[in-house]
Amino acid sequence: MRYAVLDVGTNSVKFDVAEQASDGTWRTILDRAEVTRLGEGLDESGRLGAEPMRRTTEAIAAMVQEAREHGVEQIAAVGTAGLRIASNAEELIDAVRAETGVEIEVVSGEEEGRLAYLAVRAGLGPVAGSLVVFDTGGGSSQFTFGRGEQVDERFSVNVGAARFTERYGLDRAVPAEVVAEARVGIAADLDRLDGRPSPDRLVGMGGAVTNITAVKLELATYDPERVQGVTLDAGEIDRQIELYRTRSADQRRAITGLQPDRAEVILAGACIVRSVLATLGCDSLTVSDRGLRHGLLVERFGGRS
Repeated sequence: MRYAVLDVGTNSVKFDVAEQASDGTWRTILDRAEVTRLGEGLDESGRLGAEPMRRTTEAIAAMVQEAREHGVEQIAAVGTAGLRIASNAEELIDAVRAETGVEIEVVSGEEEGRLAYLAVRAGLGPVAGSLVVFDTGGGSSQFTFGRGEQVDERFSVNVGAARFTERYGLDRAVPAEVVAEARVGIAADLDRLDGRPSPDRLVGMGGAVTNITAVKLELATYDPERVQGVTLDAGEIDRQIELYRTRSADQRRAITGLQPDRAEVILAGACIVRSVLATLGCDSLTVSDRGLRHGLLVERFGGRS
């Protein structure tokens, strides 16, 4: 039995097709993302632009067609921060429904965090002690606090790479003072993390985290199995912030491991990840390549990752 899931985010659309074996385990058939910048201009206008919606609808239509060519039984699609925020989100949902027959369900930030936590537990196995899972995207970041199977708290904050890229002009080379100013702004918007004890384990996921990891490993071709479970420390993130800060978007695209379409938003993403570490008092994090879409796969269609 094959199933497909779509995660329609503020910066990218993530797409996964998986096959469920008789023992309930999943085998990945396709797993990729396309940067469509759905949230371009959203922070300023509160609305989705016509061109970003066109790009996103076309990307989703191609993914749905590909899923059907692979013989999937069902397709589940969810929308996250960009669709939660935009006053005209229904325009995109209606366009995708008309084009593909697929209904996008807009999930809350709390539900997004719960699915991410489920994906981490399924992908990394049992974790001793306290666990914090965060998933940072283009428009928001989700945090889930727990211990083992127990979830103690989960919430979403409007801290995303696309939003801070636009706010501080981080899609180009900038002075160190601009990065410092952006870090202050990010920290202020992460104030729900203030004063919390450092977890026994911090796990990060999302495009910023996995791209930083791919750059660390110098992966000319992205390999999810090599990315999964890698430890990223504060020093490496600081090194990459400086790497991106001193380069234009075109110059960043030449960096081995960096997805070219993320060149504009990677500096903001790296600043967010570093700020999460600093606010929680952690020196490093564990990388999860498994994201919301993997949690959604297990939640909607059963089995285990």
